[in-house]
Amino acid sequence: MAPERRVPQMIAKIFLKHPASVDETYLEHARFAGGFSLKLFAAGGAALVHAVIPCLFEKTASRMIGEMYAKTHNRGQ
Repeated sequence: MAPERRVPQMIAKIFLKHPASVDETYLEHARFAGGFSLKLFAAGGAALVHAVIPCLFEKTASRMIGEMYAKTHNRGQ
């Protein structure tokens, strides 16, 4: 295959194949994944505070992760 045809196919594979597999555009997927990463960061922060002060955020991280799992489980199926 000619190089000028491989580049668009490679770009499509890298940036579009996975978002399409969960029925999203690239930008929709970027927004979802970016928000997901912020929630994971917040859950990690709650877990870190809980590690130092055990009476705080006792179930926060596990609740947040459970909610995120529920949102992502079976996406695109």
